[in-house]
Amino acid sequence: METNPLKITELVLRDAHQSLLATRMRTEDMLPIAEKLDRVGFFSLEMWGGATFDTCIRFLNEDPWERARALKKKMPNTPLQMLLRGQNAVGYRHYADDIVERFVKQSVEVGINIFRIFDALNDFRNIETAVKTVKKCGETVEGCISYTVSPVHNIELYLAMGKRLEDMGSDILCIKDMAGLLTPDVTRTLITELKKSIKLPIHLHTHATTGLVGMNMQSAIDAGVDIVDTAISSLSMGTSHYATECIVAALKDTPRDTGLDLELLEEINDYFTVVRKNYAEFESDFKSVDINILKSQIPGGMISNMENQLREQNALDKLDEVLKEVPRVRKEMGYPPLVTPTSQIVGSQATLNVMTGERYKVISKETRQCVLGNYGKLPAPIDEELLKKVSVDGKITDCRPADLLEPEWDKVCEELGDAYTSEEDRLTYALFPKVALKFFKTRGKPQPKSVPAQASAPAAANAPAAVAAPAAAGSSVYNVRVNGKDYAVEVSTGGAVGAAIAPVASVGAPVAVSTANGSPLLAPLPGAIISIKCKEGDAVNEGDAVLVMESMKMESEIIAHQSGTIRSILVKEGDNVKTGDELVTIS
Repeated sequence: METNPLKITELVLRDAHQSLLATRMRTEDMLPIAEKLDRVGFFSLEMWGGATFDTCIRFLNEDPWERARALKKKMPNTPLQMLLRGQNAVGYRHYADDIVERFVKQSVEVGINIFRIFDALNDFRNIETAVKTVKKCGETVEGCISYTVSPVHNIELYLAMGKRLEDMGSDILCIKDMAGLLTPDVTRTLITELKKSIKLPIHLHTHATTGLVGMNMQSAIDAGVDIVDTAISSLSMGTSHYATECIVAALKDTPRDTGLDLELLEEINDYFTVVRKNYAEFESDFKSVDINILKSQIPGGMISNMENQLREQNALDKLDEVLKEVPRVRKEMGYPPLVTPTSQIVGSQATLNVMTGERYKVISKETRQCVLGNYGKLPAPIDEELLKKVSVDGKITDCRPADLLEPEWDKVCEELGDAYTSEEDRLTYALFPKVALKFFKTRGKPQPKSVPAQASAPAAANAPAAVAAPAAAGSSVYNVRVNGKDYAVEVSTGGAVGAAIAPVASVGAPVAVSTANGSPLLAPLPGAIISIKCKEGDAVNEGDAVLVMESMKMESEIIAHQSGTIRSILVKEGDNVKTGDELVTIS
């Protein structure tokens, strides 16, 4: 009997917890099981890239470079794999070629062997630099097709993409189905036809969100797929992936037998069953099957993060509305595949449209840049009304966006000076400057564990619930929910309620709370202050942008709620604020 063992890439250390636990798994929960993972004999183990880099420095106070180095030491026999967003590296914008090249080289230095490289728009001009650099370093390039469904995407287009990736020097071709949109018939046809047209091994990445994953896996195996992505069963299914043990058991004693040890996998599964409990506060509510994802096309890793973001804004009840808004925004933006960063761009814009109560009343910086072609060529024409709102002359970038960027490395070195001189720190800063500076100050220091937002018992439907927020000395501002509506109330030290009570503002439509010191502009969302566009004494008009906040990993301008004079600025760049916090006062 001729055998053709199916190879498996295990995702438990990256995409599985990104999809189920908002990417919050700590390195300390990975290292104890690493040696057993190394003994299994996986084709590769994905443990880096995606949101892990960002989450390490933003939320976990961990150095992502050290995570890779430590895992490589524990797993010397298994190729380590990362997800690389082409010209975006592991960030949310295009970086200059010198940053991308240095990032790839340093990733190889800390132990990355296989680079799964994709572009969110399938604009392969945006992966050229990364592909060439990986090849120069002697490591493996896995070129990606970001799979999506739209009026302009079809099998013929995907076959052409596969051939292009082969010609560019890919060693492996990946079909990246980030939202579980494949169906069994399409899976079989796509892999069969790709096998006829290219000579590369084919690697299937798909999610379980829509419930079709088992049938899709079998169709892929029957069509001759070479490698599949799976996750150990305790972190599988839901918005994650098909269970590793299921594939191993199903193929045992067949020509495609993986040869992996089920008993060893069971031990690993037992370990992660316990570990998962450590992250219950980040669990996604999407734990079963949602066929509606075939409409919204939201990828697994985005759902748990979107839920978390809405929960932080006390707006989890808006999730269904946001999910319905996503496909509308996607169509208007030219049907981009929903994968980082376009999934965040479309998802965040859909959230802003819902939260403000008016579509495109506030347009994030990233939405503007995407529509203007500065992320690459969009697959379909852009809605004319949306284009008018973001472009004065209707012009769109048509060259490779990175060609418009000046080299960045020297500027990074100059800005950091002698404070941080290692290649890794400079790269971290280049990718996430604001977040990195804060991380550098806290690195190595124990951080208090945050209290999960959903840990407290839910209040009765009409009972007021209060959450303290910072305020001026001698008083506190509380976000109070009464009859389902949020209010900001200032309470003095003696317990007296201030003279005014007002609803918490929406982005772009803040509401004034009159006080003796002027009318405060309240934070409409939780996030970080990226820049302050005014100074005390400035005259402003209603609608002027006075600050820029980063929320949901996107940047949004916060506008003046009234005309007047900036009396005081109550925040500084880098501050984290909560919904209802006072930002500036205008009198």
